[in-house]
Formats: sequence, structure tokens, C-alpha cells
Amino acid sequence: MHDASPRRRYRSIFLSDVHLGTKGSRCDFLVDFLKKVECERLYLVGDIVDGWRLRKSWYWDADHDEAIRLILRMARHGTEVIYIPGNHDEMLRDWLGLEFAGVKLAREAEHTAADGRRFLVIHGDEFDGVIRYAKVIAHLGDWAYDWALALNRWFNAARRRLGYPYWSLSQWLKRQVKEAVKAIDRFETALAIEAKRRGLDGVICGHIHHAEMRTVQGVLYMNDGDWVESCTALVEHADGRFELVDWVAENRLSFARAPKRAPAALPAA
Repeated sequence: MHDASPRRRYRSIFLSDVHLGTKGSRCDFLVDFLKKVECERLYLVGDIVDGWRLRKSWYWDADHDEAIRLILRMARHGTEVIYIPGNHDEMLRDWLGLEFAGVKLAREAEHTAADGRRFLVIHGDEFDGVIRYAKVIAHLGDWAYDWALALNRWFNAARRRLGYPYWSLSQWLKRQVKEAVKAIDRFETALAIEAKRRGLDGVICGHIHHAEMRTVQGVLYMNDGDWVESCTALVEHADGRFELVDWVAENRLSFARAPKRAPAALPAA
């Protein structure tokens, strides 16, 4: 996963749902991405750290350390970093408005693209009925999702031994469930309506681990995906054009051969 090619330069990068602190986090892929890009503004659109999981058990490997180090290095070198906490890192919502090591904490943001279009940037859990009104059910769903991700790890370990590239079994299973598809559609519509109500041109969010870019309710809905299943990022080019980057698809052969690094005893200070 090492490449001497020049870094990709973007105006803005949007990342969410890394879920550091879980075995399902593919922060090794994220580390590779962060080493190969630079930008003026980096939005961390929630669930970067998984506080739900870390409260139950501790998991942190060397790539978790490296991902945090690279983000902080970007902040030190002039990138504006805005962290919008989600439901899994909601403990950070107690510190909204503060700045730590160059990282600004905010409940939401309004991003103005290079072409003048304005976008609401928000994690999106506020528009998920299960999260908002039935947190117990949400935690049960989180448990079931962990099992799906565990199955995904075993499945891909077997594929790697056979010489096949990474492929998200958990994401494929989710797409087969009709109710999940309906829930995604309701989520997208609710966020698009909110952006339209505010007089904005669109919305940028995360939360549902489903990368998407399409027009909904007359505005542009963009979901940057995740770094657990799809390993995607939303990027803005210098001219205001947006693009979804699928890091696994772009690096399929190299990732097929790359083993995950062993867990570290404790995260770096």
C-alpha cells in the first residue's frame, strides 16, 4: 500500500464512520488514504471514534494511532479540521465550540463550495428515528451489526488466503434487506428536506454507511460512506466539483495482499 506518486490535492475532504475502537474499522485503509492526500479543509463527519464500543471493551491497534497522528499532522500543517460528532462519539458533544490540537468541534457546519453552492454538513443521526426515539433498539442493532462485521472479517481473511481482493459481505447483506433499503431512502429524504428548508443547495452527511451522491427533493444529497464497509470519502475539487472516492476499488490488488497490523497494548498519548 506504499506509493511514491505525488499526493492528490483537494479543496475539501469529508470523512465519517471510521469507528476507531472496533475491530471492524479499516483504519489501515484510511491511513493509506491520508498519506496520499492533502486539502485545505477536512471535515470529520461523526463516528470517528466509537465510544459505544470502547465503553464495553478496549481495542486499539497501531493503525488507530497512525490515523489520529495523520489527522493532527494535517491540522498542524494548515488544514482546517472540523469535527462534527455523531451518535457513537456523542461524548464529544459536551465540548462543542472548543478546539483541541487544531481540531474544531461543532454540532454541524455550513460548507461553501468553490462554485458558491452551500451545503449543510451534519452526521445525520438526528434524522434517524431509531437513534432519536429508541436508543435501546439502536444498541441492539449495533450488536447485530458487530456480528455481521465479524463475519465479514472471517470471510475476507479466507478471500485473502485464496488471493482474492477485499469485498464487503456485510454491506452486500444489508443491501438485500428491503426494510434497510426503505430506511436509507427515508433518511436521505429527511436530510434533503432539511437542507431545502434552510435554503441550501444540498447536504453532506454520514451515519448510515451508504456512500451516495444524487438529487433528492431538488437538492444535492451526498453521503461520504464509511471506513468499515465501503472505505469511501467525499472530496471537493478546486472548481467545486464533488466526487466519491472508493479507496478499496482504486487499490484492489494491493489491498488484497495487505494483512492488518497487530493490536497495540495502548493508544499513543
